[in-house]
This record gives sequence, structure tokens and C-alpha cells, in this order.
Amino acid sequence: MLRRTFLKSGIAAGALLAAPALVGRARAADGITLYGVKSMSGGFASYGKFAEMGSQMAVKDYGDLLGAPVSYTTIDTEGNAGKAVRKVQEAIQQNGAKFFNGCTLSSSALAVGKEVNQAGGVFVTPAGADELTGSECNGGTFRWSVPTYGAINETVRPLIAEMPNAKRWYTITPQYVFGEALLENAKAIFAEKGIEHVGNSYHSLQEQEFSGYLTNAMAQSPDVLLLLNFGGQSSNALRQAVNFGLKNQMTILLAWSAGLDQFKELGPDVIEGVYLGAQYWHQVDTPMNRELVEKVRAAHGMNPSYPLAADYIGTKIILDAIKAAGTTDGAAVRKALAGMTYEGPTGTETVRAADHQVIKDYYLLKGKAASAMKDEDDLAGIVSSGRSFPEGDQIVCKMA
Repeated sequence: MLRRTFLKSGIAAGALLAAPALVGRARAADGITLYGVKSMSGGFASYGKFAEMGSQMAVKDYGDLLGAPVSYTTIDTEGNAGKAVRKVQEAIQQNGAKFFNGCTLSSSALAVGKEVNQAGGVFVTPAGADELTGSECNGGTFRWSVPTYGAINETVRPLIAEMPNAKRWYTITPQYVFGEALLENAKAIFAEKGIEHVGNSYHSLQEQEFSGYLTNAMAQSPDVLLLLNFGGQSSNALRQAVNFGLKNQMTILLAWSAGLDQFKELGPDVIEGVYLGAQYWHQVDTPMNRELVEKVRAAHGMNPSYPLAADYIGTKIILDAIKAAGTTDGAAVRKALAGMTYEGPTGTETVRAADHQVIKDYYLLKGKAASAMKDEDDLAGIVSSGRSFPEGDQIVCKMA
């Protein structure tokens, strides 16, 4: 409204609105650079490797944009929010960087998003913390992955419906923003559905030994063990739980898995019968996903994993928005991205303008026995899928 009030003169409005586009086109003549903010080293390097693969493939597929080549630069966060912010600041100040995709950790994504927003840029992330499109939303940050709210609602609720007599749940939670958000959403459903939350164990981001936490869980005799950690930590926790014989004593649900690459690492002996939440699954039958699977198989001889798919589509929609805007001006690209509807890996996806959250499906999978697998990647089957997002007055984001 302030902008509309200021631009009273038609001539002045035309000049002011044309200027950013002219500047954007001038810069585009020198080429457009997209920056991938990835955990290439550190505790989440296995995730970063596939995320990097996805972004590079998207840039390569795109070719020229606005009559200029698209280039790609990697920023290694080292799995550390402080280092991620410092490196992003350097890219902005020294190179005029404007377009960013990535961040594995929610803490890194929140910090990086603020820096990019202040610089007038665009940042698309697959990180999970609700704050990204909630209380700490901003004009420059967009999130592809379903937030913790949706992940819990599309895993815990269906499992409660499938197992109505499983009334006692125990949780194991990483003690940082992502884990806390998952836990709080789970507690809300427990209270609503009359589930007894018999205990929770917190652990640090450095923890790799979960025997003590699993012993605490066993002591409470839960019907369901809900794992709220991610990446290597969730793999270690799940593997150790199976070694302890917990699959024979209770149902195990991993609310936020890394998908295919994690399942292959664990193997069917570990994940058989385990319920697994997933942002993406390569067997989803949508036009864009079929195309993505073919591309990845041709280029890398494998099926796409969640981090690959997430950063592929996150990178692609930034480039699509630049194309739609016809300029590299940050404000214009933001406007083009907010409200965009496109064909994504999970089907028709929409960037909700109110909070910059992509509206897409989340999946509940169940691990298969080795004897039931049709091929080496047929490790799980889809139990259910759906879309759960805060609506109306529940949208916390107040976009400035």
C-alpha cells in the first residue's frame, strides 16, 4: 500500500518500475549464478552429496536463461549454522550473490534466510522447522518441504487410525529447533487423540550411541516408538533399536526419513515393518517425477532420493521464477515465485503466497521384506499420502 501511495505519477511509476528490470537484464548478460548451500562435509555430508547432485542437474538441464548461461557455485555449510551464514554473507558482499538453494539443518536455513532476505535475494530450502514459513518467515525465504506440522500430521494421524489400540507412545528427539517442532506437533495430536505420551528422551546433534535412550523407552513398554531425529542419527537409532529387538516389542515410526539412500544404507532387514515418513518417494506416479526418474537414471544410473529431488525442484523453481519475471531483480523474482503453481515431483505443487510454503504431499511408507521387493530400490510401499498445512487464522506468518 505504501508503494502504491508513493507511485502517484504514471511517469514516475513507469521509470521506477522499469529500472530494476533494466538492471536485471544488464546483469543477466554477464550470466546468472545460483548458489547451492549444502552440507558437503560434516555430519550431514551424505545428505549434501545428493542435494548437490540435484541442484547441479537442474542448472545443467536449464541451459541459458534470459539470453545468458546459468552457472552454479557450491557453498559448503560443513553442517554448521555459523559457518553457513558467514559464507553466504561473503558471497553476497563479494560476488553480489542473490539466488540460493539448500540448507540441511533448520538452524542454518533460518539464519541463511534472514541474510538473503536482507540482501534482497531469494532462498529456497527443504529444511523442516515450522518457523521458516511461520513466526520467522520473510519475503526472501521459500520452503519446498512439508514442515514439521505436515510431516507429523501425515504420519502420526494415519498410524493412530491404523492402530487404534496403540495408546502408549514414546519419543526420541534431537534437542534443536527441528526436533522440538516435531515433538510439539506430535504432543498436540497425542492430546487430541487421547494418546498417552509415556516419555521422551532428548539427545544432542553429536550423539551417535542411543542404547541408553532405547533402554529408557523399553522400560516404559510403549506400543509405538516415535523417532524424531534425522539423517545419520535416525539411522543409528533405528539400527540399534532393531538390534535391541524392539521391532518385536513395539511398532516403530520414523517421522522424517531421508528416503531411498537412507533405506538402502539400512537394508530391508532393518526397515522391514518400520513405518517411515517421507517428503518424496521415487515410485510416486506423477508426470514430472517419471521424467525426473528417467533423467537421474540416465545421468547417474540410480533412482532419485529425497535430497536430490528436493534440491532439483528447489533450484528449478528459482530459475523458472527468473524466467517468468524476465529479470534478475530480486523483488521481481520473489513476486513471480510467490503464488506460482507448477508440476513438481509430488504432482501439482503451489507456492502459497501468504507464507511462501510449497503445498505438496507428504508420504507414510512401510518397509518391505527382502522377499517382497521387486528390485533393489523397492524397499518400501506407500501406506498413505496427503497434505496437512496450517490454514486461515492458523497461518502464523505475517509477511512484511
